[in-house]
Amino acid sequence: MTTRVTAGRAGLVREIRTAAPLLSAVRGPVTARGPWLTIAAQASSARLHAVLVESHQPGRPRGAALLSSRRHGPITTMRLLGDGDLPVPPGSPPHRLPVADADAADELARGVVDLLDAQRGRWALRLTGLPLGDPVLAALADRLGTGASFGTDRTRVLVDDLDTVGDVRRSRDPGDLERWLPALLARRPAGTPLAHLQAAARVHCALGVLEHAVVVRRGQVVGGLVTLDEGGVRRPWWGSSDVGGLSSAPGQPAVSFSAASWSVSRSARR
Repeated sequence: MTTRVTAGRAGLVREIRTAAPLLSAVRGPVTARGPWLTIAAQASSARLHAVLVESHQPGRPRGAALLSSRRHGPITTMRLLGDGDLPVPPGSPPHRLPVADADAADELARGVVDLLDAQRGRWALRLTGLPLGDPVLAALADRLGTGASFGTDRTRVLVDDLDTVGDVRRSRDPGDLERWLPALLARRPAGTPLAHLQAAARVHCALGVLEHAVVVRRGQVVGGLVTLDEGGVRRPWWGSSDVGGLSSAPGQPAVSFSAASWSVSRSARR
């Protein structure tokens, strides 16, 4: 197997298309698939990188790490694409490091470490929002040795009980979305840029995986919710209500991984 690295927004978007079969095969969430990742790449102001693992079939990756980096003083911090660029549906790990098998996971980890070593000056790696048991994180920990650390966060999921509070209008129709989108965007998470969230909503509605709901009283929207549907699994994305019907509950655990050039001890295995 070989590893290649692509830098820049245009190159990364091209690699997202190349990795589409792999992204589909690992059955990740909507937030780890091509349309979402492409919008996240457009939303990011960071430097973007793609690390891909290929075998004997060029153009058919067996592993992919889509990353962003920012430099603050002498330190370059590397994160997963989409981390902080678009709000994700709460309640489950939104990110993936897709690989076909354990060998691809080890090769992808090697490629990520090589990318880190190629940065000028010191580096820090901060990977968040991944599922338990991610094989690439295990391979990264093996390569970086002591000083790398794991963390586990318990997420909170939005619970949709809007049907209990009044007249709820639910739809997946793109035309209906355009009617209600201004009211829904007014209830977006604080600090979220408007344009890219709007684009993500429209694209996923056109793909048939987005439902929007509004609660209307006396002609006014008093509650709204946007939900992604992943093969019948509903994942409320964002919304709020002035009349109740939305709450939160414990979600699934998400794993984080941190390492820094000044604290890790490399293992002998390269």
